[in-house]
Amino acid sequence: MKFGFIAHPTSVGLKRYVKMLDLLQRNSTEQHSGYKRDLWVRENLVPFMNFARITSATGATCEGVIKYMPLVADEMLADARGIANRVVQGIEELAGEGAELVGLGGFTSIVGRRGEATAEKSPVPVTSGNSLTTYAGYKAMMQIQSWLDIKPDQEPVAIVGYPGSICLALSRLLLAQGFSLHLLHRAGNHDREELLSHLPDQYHAQVTLTSDPNDLYPRCKLFAAATSAGGVIDPYKLQPGSIFIDVALPRDIKADTRPNRDDILIIDGGCVTATDAVKLGGESLNVTIKQQMNGCMAETIVLSLENRRENFSLGRYLPPEKVLEIGEIAERHGFMAYPLASYGERIDRQSVINLKRYYHQDIYAGESDVAKQSETRLAFIDAIIAQDPAREDSLDRYRQFINPMMVDFLKLQHCDNVFRRAAGTQLYTTDGEAFLDMVAGYGCLNLGHNPQPVIDALKTYLDAQGPNFIQYISIPEQTAKLAEVLCQLSPGNMGRVFFSNSGTEAVEAAMKIAKASTGKPGIAYLKNSYHGKTLGALSITGRDKHRRYFTPLLDSMVEVPFGDIEALRQVLNRDDIGAVMIEPIQGEGGVHIPPDGYLQAVQQICRQTDTLLMVDEVQTGLGRTGKLFACEWDNIEPDVLMLSKSLCGGLLPIGATLCRADIWQKAYGTADRFLVHSSTFGGGNVASVVALSALREILAQDLVGQSERLGAYFKQALTDVAARYPFVAEIRGRGLMLGIQFDQTFAGAVSASAREFATRLPGDWHTTWKFLPDPVQAHLKAAMDRMEQSLGEMFCMKFVTKLCQDHKILTFITANSSTVIRIQPPLTINKAEIDRFVSAFATVCDELSTFLE
Repeated sequence: MKFGFIAHPTSVGLKRYVKMLDLLQRNSTEQHSGYKRDLWVRENLVPFMNFARITSATGATCEGVIKYMPLVADEMLADARGIANRVVQGIEELAGEGAELVGLGGFTSIVGRRGEATAEKSPVPVTSGNSLTTYAGYKAMMQIQSWLDIKPDQEPVAIVGYPGSICLALSRLLLAQGFSLHLLHRAGNHDREELLSHLPDQYHAQVTLTSDPNDLYPRCKLFAAATSAGGVIDPYKLQPGSIFIDVALPRDIKADTRPNRDDILIIDGGCVTATDAVKLGGESLNVTIKQQMNGCMAETIVLSLENRRENFSLGRYLPPEKVLEIGEIAERHGFMAYPLASYGERIDRQSVINLKRYYHQDIYAGESDVAKQSETRLAFIDAIIAQDPAREDSLDRYRQFINPMMVDFLKLQHCDNVFRRAAGTQLYTTDGEAFLDMVAGYGCLNLGHNPQPVIDALKTYLDAQGPNFIQYISIPEQTAKLAEVLCQLSPGNMGRVFFSNSGTEAVEAAMKIAKASTGKPGIAYLKNSYHGKTLGALSITGRDKHRRYFTPLLDSMVEVPFGDIEALRQVLNRDDIGAVMIEPIQGEGGVHIPPDGYLQAVQQICRQTDTLLMVDEVQTGLGRTGKLFACEWDNIEPDVLMLSKSLCGGLLPIGATLCRADIWQKAYGTADRFLVHSSTFGGGNVASVVALSALREILAQDLVGQSERLGAYFKQALTDVAARYPFVAEIRGRGLMLGIQFDQTFAGAVSASAREFATRLPGDWHTTWKFLPDPVQAHLKAAMDRMEQSLGEMFCMKFVTKLCQDHKILTFITANSSTVIRIQPPLTINKAEIDRFVSAFATVCDELSTFLE
């Protein structure tokens, strides 16, 4: 059976989109077949899509064509009678092309008295599609009710557009479920009895009538709307937590784009999505229009699949049983009301659950009494603490209160795990599933997760009720011990330590030491370096990706090319540069080891120019590379040294900035200066106890030697695998700080695709390209280049996904390079676990080797 469908643009922007398609289609035909006058004449309908063959999930088939009537709603209503005639002409045109059923979209139905007047003149049956549209809106509301865990009698629902056919049918369905409704009707229609006459008598007590939208805002948080006018509801007047299901077009929200509110949700109701089992004509690369299909069009398809040549969904009254019938038939054929969407973007359960607190929890409870308010707040906190949350609950909380984009990113990569327990090299999900951790807190967990000796040391100190935050009012003895140990263990002649809470704070402290001791404002740093994300550390981080949103940064910071000793020499000879900041290995930069002799040359120039040599060992320090300090590989003696990450023993944050005593004396050795840099939490006894124990265990377990031995084995094993796959460019690093560089290039892929389409499509698109304005060509070329780069990054992330999903191994990319996977396991890893990773890596390489180059 063949169907036709008459759509119309629902906004001026979509109308211009249709206009663009029409222009390109006609121009293409002209270039292919030559100029003909009848090619450029006024058309009643504009061709949009031809479904050569549709196959549903049941195996049923049909075919059809969609055409646009290029008028927006206002234009149709301005000449309703004339447009109604044009609709009939369009039906006749489609029937002439073999259509046995014609679907009417939106206003093409309304101008024909909801399809009834059109059906009287039509040569074939017609449908407004309003029944399946209603069903999709109804299913969305019921799903939201389930996700919010609310009972129908707890939350009233506002119906905007009563007694329109969709709203009337939706009202009857919701009333049957026990909902109470606030029905918004058009102003001027105040005959209560007439308005209520559209509903069965038994439901009258459940409804409230109003013609003023302002009556709804304080009373309702759940809305469903389907007016013919659109733009009825102001999203900025909705209560926090409101969910608005915009069932039909035009939108009933007064906003063409998503409102700037994260405490409400606007859902594109009335839409269905075809499952993978549905084939809509010829599909290439799984690309077809299957998501968020308007219910009116989907109903036309479903009726055609059923070979039902009958008028359907006409008039004001859509029997609820017919709405449920077409919905169930649609689902059987593979057309579902899920997933939900908002302004065309998918939303899931989490997006709805984020608003659940507005329906179930008010920690203030409207109490004016301070004691009762405190009691309510305490009960709220106790309930949160006592909860044994499901994985989805933790994702919901993180999305709502911390970083929604992070949750979306991890979900996109299928790495949205939530771990409940950790030990050694393993992390365990709430279901007890074990994952091998090859990231180790980005270098924080040299001793692995929850090292028992460090835990025991911490417990002993806490059980003895040892003091913690006493710095600056007395001397913290554990912190003093830690400072002595660090100065003795570290290279160079270190004599002073400043304690902080993180690596970036340690870098900030080093920058201030440099400025205060040398009296010079400038610091040199290397391109592609990474030293942290606070404002000062960013100023010496050599990657624009991290810096661009925070400019202007600190003045007088000078970037030098990595590995270029002569460029560095020129900079360090300047009068305004007092220090240089380096990493022994650029970890976040992609695990790059400096060229042989480079660090020695840097140290020599620093001595010659009286420049402070500051070495960032935040990630490389304490055994990671096979030496206790990575700079020992090159016999470097820093003037200032930064530590953090693994100093924490995997338990408590701590950072440390070490420097020579004479440098500290110049910076802070006077009565006015000795407290100009301090930290409330830096230098507490508890963190120092943990750090002392961590240092002891790293040495006692010979993790430095183990890192060197196993690291060499690991690197060679990975190199042997990589040799078989050209898309693995290099295995870099030292010890157990390794990076896998991918080079699955897509250079030229997008431009080749464009050229291929230009060649295969009818017409002369190569000539069309030549005459595009220069700025347009330049922007398109830049976009193609960036897209090709993104494809290479996408390939790299597939390794992260597959190692996680298929092999239960956790990895991640480096901060500065999205084509390098970091390998930084706990130093307690054993050979069997390394072999497990190498085997998994080889398997993933093989599975992703369809294209070797």
